[in-house]
Amino acid sequence: MPDNKKQGHSNKAMTFFVCFLAALAGLLFGLDIGVIAGALPFITDDFKIDSHTQEWVVSSMMFGAAVGAVGSGWLSWRLGRKKSLMIGAVLFVIGSLCSAAAPNVEVLILSRVILGLAVGIASYTAPLYLSEIAPEKIRGSMISMYQLMITIGILGAYLSDTAFSYSGAWRWMLGVIVIPAILLLIGVFFLPDSPRWYAAKRRFHDAERVLMRLRDTSAEAKNELEEIRESLKVKQTGWALFKDNKNFRRAVFLGVLLQVMQQFTGMNVIMYYAPKIFELAGYSNTTEQMWGTVIVGLANVLATFIAIGIVDRWGRKPTLVLGFLVMAAGMGILGTMLHLGIHSTTAQYFAVAMLLMFIVGFAMSAGPVIWVLCSEIQPLKGRDFGITCSTATNWIANMIVGATFLTMLDTLGNANTFWVYAGLNVLFILLTLWLVPETKHISLEHIERNLMKGRPLREIGSRD
Repeated sequence: MPDNKKQGHSNKAMTFFVCFLAALAGLLFGLDIGVIAGALPFITDDFKIDSHTQEWVVSSMMFGAAVGAVGSGWLSWRLGRKKSLMIGAVLFVIGSLCSAAAPNVEVLILSRVILGLAVGIASYTAPLYLSEIAPEKIRGSMISMYQLMITIGILGAYLSDTAFSYSGAWRWMLGVIVIPAILLLIGVFFLPDSPRWYAAKRRFHDAERVLMRLRDTSAEAKNELEEIRESLKVKQTGWALFKDNKNFRRAVFLGVLLQVMQQFTGMNVIMYYAPKIFELAGYSNTTEQMWGTVIVGLANVLATFIAIGIVDRWGRKPTLVLGFLVMAAGMGILGTMLHLGIHSTTAQYFAVAMLLMFIVGFAMSAGPVIWVLCSEIQPLKGRDFGITCSTATNWIANMIVGATFLTMLDTLGNANTFWVYAGLNVLFILLTLWLVPETKHISLEHIERNLMKGRPLREIGSRD
């Protein structure tokens, strides 16, 4: 009996180690999202670029990420989750070095497309890998840890940007990312591949071997492998399943919708243009804007701990509804303040408080929970295809947001732009209540059975 307990503790530690290493991909993802906010003003001065070109410097990474997400479906299926993460890490290294050395804005945009490819692969593969590795009782928390690593990466980028901002060294801002990229590349060598990928490739002995290392008991590992075998009886895969099975199409469309909802909350407007938003709030000094951006990053990290604490207790659906409500209020009040004018120090502080309230709403809900849901709702035989569609949608929507914000400010005005995002968050509450299932503590195979029986989307997490 003591040996069994010892084995259980050992396997639990192994599971957390594996999940933590996979979540390191999120750190790189966050660094590349956050770094451009502080570097952009200095790049603009150096290369003398206008607002439209600034939008392309920001959004070129999202274009690469959309392409990377589409390609990583094939990569992940053919080569496995581990090798896909490895390729992503190599691209992170190349993209970071080329961005730092860019002699002109055209090379910088191309380098950010390469970084985008890396981010697309990471944003597709890491949540998928985590959903397939983690036990169901902590699956939500483990995938939320991936989101936590993204927020830590964003904060790290903001701190680095602030440190280098005193000398205007934007090349160093972009170049230091190569260090964690190399660490990720080394770390991935120690990861096992996904037992579900092994099983899908009919390598059941390898699948069982990995599950034995990751589950508390051999009985638990064997039961999970049996459930995986059962789910593999669906014959079609990917596109064929999408064409022939309307229930799978419903899951794919829900994943796509969830990612559109996440991006159009307006969170990445804050991430990419934080110094600009602080300028709108009356902070004209560059140092104030940079430190304000650091506060944004810190709030994002701390609020993600809320998600890790509640996503497997409260559940996915109530967490999302509360988050969208908080975000709608934050954006709506901030828009109203910009409409009325921010003329005093008190008003400036209050504007920042509303901005932080919005960030807390996102980081505790849509940030991690959307990734959790998208990795849970796709059946095993079509999971690569379904998550490819949702992740590519994430980056296309992200690119649209990044490439339109400055234009919206110029055409709609500051207040109307923020009100548009507030209205979208209200709409997302209604969509969540109508379509989103509750999946906490439900196995991926049980969710799949409910989906394939034709149950309404909001009921595919039901136990009965």
